[in-house]
Amino acid sequence: MAVTLDPQLLDILACPSDDHAPLVVGTPDDPDADVLTCTSCGRRYPVTEGVPVLLLDEATDPDRPADQ
Repeated sequence: MAVTLDPQLLDILACPSDDHAPLVVGTPDDPDADVLTCTSCGRRYPVTEGVPVLLLDEATDPDRPADQ
């Protein structure tokens, strides 16, 4: 299921990491994924029941294996 957020909200959301880059819906490989992806660092933030979880501890880093 694709993430559906108000476009105005999506315009103001940003990655909480130090670079504060904009977020886009989905991933490069799966535009329908229930995540928001940072346009700079690539971290992926889950969207749970329509609510973005913008916590660094909850983010998935695409450069790091899942078991770390």
